[in-house]
Amino acid sequence: MRRITLKILLVVCVLISIDSYSQHNRIRDYGIEIGVLKTGKINAITDIEGVRVGHTTLIIGDSIRTGVTAILPHSGNIFQLKVPAAIYIGNGFGKLAGYSQVKELGNIETPIILTNTLSVPVASDALITYTLNSNKNVHSVNSIVGETNDGWLNDIRGRHIKQEHVLNAIKNAKGGFVEEGNVGAGTGTICFQYKGGIGTSSRVVPKSFGGYTVGVLVQTNFGGVFELNGVPIAKELNNYPSGFKDDVDGSCMMVVITDAPLDSRNLERLAKRAIMGLAKTGGIASNGSGDYVIALSTAKDNFVPYSEDSMLNEKKELMNYAMSPLFLATIEATEEAVLNSLFAAETMIGRDGNEIKSIPIDKIIEIMKKYNKIIPD
Repeated sequence: MRRITLKILLVVCVLISIDSYSQHNRIRDYGIEIGVLKTGKINAITDIEGVRVGHTTLIIGDSIRTGVTAILPHSGNIFQLKVPAAIYIGNGFGKLAGYSQVKELGNIETPIILTNTLSVPVASDALITYTLNSNKNVHSVNSIVGETNDGWLNDIRGRHIKQEHVLNAIKNAKGGFVEEGNVGAGTGTICFQYKGGIGTSSRVVPKSFGGYTVGVLVQTNFGGVFELNGVPIAKELNNYPSGFKDDVDGSCMMVVITDAPLDSRNLERLAKRAIMGLAKTGGIASNGSGDYVIALSTAKDNFVPYSEDSMLNEKKELMNYAMSPLFLATIEATEEAVLNSLFAAETMIGRDGNEIKSIPIDKIIEIMKKYNKIIPD
């Protein structure tokens, strides 16, 4: 009995730690390139200077498969230096917290948290705790929390996410490489009837258009008819919805960050293009899908101070005609982020023995070769 108990404890301790996570290859490692624009240095949302991402992953026993992902737009006090932002609702079957104030004021004042559907309240509470601990004399906090429903693999009714898990994700957030696949808020998600998860990508627009970077991070948990770089993978594998019920429902959270100086109006225009990137992968934003895009700008001169002496706003912002390259960058980065979430994810068994397999990469590569979509070594 002692040996069995020790073994269970060791499993719990190892699996709950993201340090043990092993990153699978990304889509470009297989010679598949999406779009025409160049990626950032590491092809991740953290290519935007100052952006940090942190995960808390809960894989415990045979039924807990969930987690938290935190995205921090800069290294300073976000409440004191708010960032211009917008939220676009592709399909509103979801529980995103904080939408109305962002719509009204055009900025965000907390880290962005992604988690599962029934953990939005506790995540919001944790963001309030985080903000109050960092700011004296604050009596109002607009916490931003997005979600998808991981209830097929996770005991979602158990509400296993606690404040400390959210605070831990924020505390551990860092720049550089971003873990993808079965981590954080993507631990228990499903995409195109395969294992989904967290994915990220970035694009840099040409110097003649400002040389700005757009980074995207996604939490994929949706259905549709899977396409890869224009190739009808779902049709080739005969793996697509036969009915239009639960197998197409789900959600996708998309976070778009750019260093381009944009106001909330043009950030909303940018956010709309992320939905186009989602569509290029075969997502259909079904009736039961919550497809939300949170877009923000980290241009330092455009931060919004909590308190300001002047009543006037003197900031430089891109003109409307300069937006098109950023639109394309957002579409490409969103498409590739979704695909990276699939390529990085691993087969998972969860609640009630439910199993979701990872995408059949070997078969997909053969199909891509058939369509001449693999770049030679």
